[in-house]
Amino acid sequence: MMPPSLSQEQLTEDSLMEDPLTEDELMDDLRILGELERKVLWLASWTIHHANHLRENSDGLKVGGHQASSASVASIMTALYFHTLRPADRVAVKPHAAPIYHAIQYLLGRQTRDKLENFRGYKGAQSYPSRTKDSDDVDFSTGSVGLGVAQTLFASLVQDYVRAHNWGLDRPEGRMIALLGDAELDEGNIFEALLEGWKQGLRNCWWIVDYNRQSLDAVVREGLWERYENLFRNFGWDVVVLKYGSLQQAAFAEPGGEVLRRWIDSCPNQLYSALVFQGGASWRKRLTDEIGDQGAVTKLLDSRSDDELAQLMSNLGGHDLRAIIDAFDAIDHNRPVCFIAYTIKGIGLPFAGHKDNHSGLMTPAQMETFRAAMNIRQGHEWDAFEGLREPAESIAAFLGRVPFAAGGERRLQAPRIEVPDELPVTIQAKMSTQLGFGALLNEIARGTTELAARIVTASPDVTVSTNLGPWVNRRRLFAREAMADTFKGERIPSTFTWEFSPSGQHIELGIAEMNLFILLSALGLSHTINGERLLPIGTLYDPFIARGLDALNYACYQDARFIVVATPSGITLAPEGGAHQSIAEPLIGMAQDGLASFEPAFVDELAAILAFSLDYMQRDGEGEASERNWLRDETGGSVYLRLSTRPIEQIRRAMTPALRQAIVDGAYWLREPGPNCQVVVAYTGAVAPEAIHAVGLMAEDRRDVGLLAVTSADRLNAGWTAACRARERGLVHARSHVERLFAGLPPHCGIVSVLDGHPATLAWLGAVYGHKARPLGVEHFGQTGSIADLYRHYGIDANAIIAAAQAIAPGGPIRYLGVA
Repeated sequence: MMPPSLSQEQLTEDSLMEDPLTEDELMDDLRILGELERKVLWLASWTIHHANHLRENSDGLKVGGHQASSASVASIMTALYFHTLRPADRVAVKPHAAPIYHAIQYLLGRQTRDKLENFRGYKGAQSYPSRTKDSDDVDFSTGSVGLGVAQTLFASLVQDYVRAHNWGLDRPEGRMIALLGDAELDEGNIFEALLEGWKQGLRNCWWIVDYNRQSLDAVVREGLWERYENLFRNFGWDVVVLKYGSLQQAAFAEPGGEVLRRWIDSCPNQLYSALVFQGGASWRKRLTDEIGDQGAVTKLLDSRSDDELAQLMSNLGGHDLRAIIDAFDAIDHNRPVCFIAYTIKGIGLPFAGHKDNHSGLMTPAQMETFRAAMNIRQGHEWDAFEGLREPAESIAAFLGRVPFAAGGERRLQAPRIEVPDELPVTIQAKMSTQLGFGALLNEIARGTTELAARIVTASPDVTVSTNLGPWVNRRRLFAREAMADTFKGERIPSTFTWEFSPSGQHIELGIAEMNLFILLSALGLSHTINGERLLPIGTLYDPFIARGLDALNYACYQDARFIVVATPSGITLAPEGGAHQSIAEPLIGMAQDGLASFEPAFVDELAAILAFSLDYMQRDGEGEASERNWLRDETGGSVYLRLSTRPIEQIRRAMTPALRQAIVDGAYWLREPGPNCQVVVAYTGAVAPEAIHAVGLMAEDRRDVGLLAVTSADRLNAGWTAACRARERGLVHARSHVERLFAGLPPHCGIVSVLDGHPATLAWLGAVYGHKARPLGVEHFGQTGSIADLYRHYGIDANAIIAAAQAIAPGGPIRYLGVA
């Protein structure tokens, strides 16, 4: 039998009623929830077992599946998804709980049997919940531990931002919920997020800690929960500790129960886990030996069989549906809440409590024993209601009124914001791209367009030094409550006005790049989470992308849409020294999936790129790559702009549609090569003056020299590799943008490439048609000095370009070599 498909009649507003259940109704629901919990545990375990059986037969490899980690949260997730959650709520499920998550979605009719059967296989249900790879409505991807947790915090802040701007008020506020393992709290980004949440007035956020006291390799230290509790309370969170289940609470009320409670509270984590694994007889011996014959407590223990005693001692708060539901239902406010739920890793499975159980898998014999205990017939393992003691009609009716599933499609949509082809900007005779960026945003901020209203900027304490100051002066900083600029109030002259307002459009962060990228991820998913489109732009220093790279990758993996502006870049920031100079960042831009990177040299290029980017980040098509450039522009994505503080002389020219398109596609001829071209200089970004100067000096001694302005090595390379694949599939006429640019170059032509970044960024250009190439760039940490000093030292000045051309291009000596 397949899971029920929820009908429209079942998905009515009646199912969203908030009236509290009577005690009898709650007991009826708890009985059904208990059945569903058993079913979820079975389906998750069978999914893992089935997947490993397939993998083992096909390639001899076991794929794991985190059975123990999944089992520990079966009760919590059953209570969440079948009782507590509402359609507006969003959840980041801990990575290792993916099998439980998929099982729950299967019972709700949102996951297919085919996907479960192919768990961890090609295009099957994912090992870790994924927004982009899974089909069962994952809210937030998880996998790299800690990031999904912080995402919920920033998603809540974004929800506040949207509603403060009077958008999305026709929908109820949602709670942003993270279910996390206790070991995830070792991740530093969580604590960075906690601090930012406190500063921003966090609301509507729950973190539920699966406190099973086991990590991948060990059992956690004693008393850790007390540190967690103090930490969260200090940051303004409410803390709810779910330690004892209803069986334990009832036992504590018996004569001798208080003695048992004290023993449980003082028992070391490792010993408790070991006793869980050993079972009832070991519990009895240990308790009898350590407590001794005390009459009442001895009677309490003797009144229970070994199995009953094991059940009692395993009945922690995180496994007791009544305790969990009571705790969740008791929250009647929007303050952030941390639930510390005591659990046992692997509860209900043969390796429960064992310290090596992280990758544990049930043997076929153990699985058969488990099947019998669950009353599952062979051949009916995937049946939704198989083995349940409640009538199928009752279970189906219950699932039909689950509030979480009662709102229909949970992935929302938002209309696209119109972006003009040309963005106005006043271009000075000499100007840097960083200054140009600030000028472009300042011009947008002047207007009252929807584009201006939907842009939201963010920066980790480098707002002014990344040229966002003019934008903030016009659009103000965001806070849920207005705060005046004290300096302005005291009549102290200042270039910048730091006024906080609910209508502000800049979110000022502390110095934590991880927070910036997770905030950009949350802002960049607002169209699907909140149904309101935002156009996020985050700024930071280029070298510090590496500090937030895990979060940047995570944001792209979720298909969040944003622009990251990294400036200043490279050794061109000469006086600052090596600590603030970036080398590998252009390669990061090329390698990062879901991120189109650009590095313009001139402000008119930047204007064309920014206009494209604001539109590109809104695209969500499924179309094939365009045969014009073989880029998947219809799909859209995020954008990385690598800018510079170096003022360079601007070119006065008309921005034609053809030039604009070439800039966006990645390159154009600043000086087109002649038919007998001997050398081409291809440059990117701030080294434009050196490249132009070198070409001018070489022109007397090398014929038909070409000068290629590469605005995006990333898109140029991506189009080329895509066209190559297309030809390999039989589309023999496929040609990329760079192939058309290089089509007229003679075979003897040499290519010198140069940029303020790693030379490998452009080193591939020679492979397009087999030309000899010499890539120039920066491979080592910089040092202080002038731009001229550093360019000369690292070999990216005009003289180095000429020397490279002399080495690879045919012809006699170049007369200006050594004097450039």
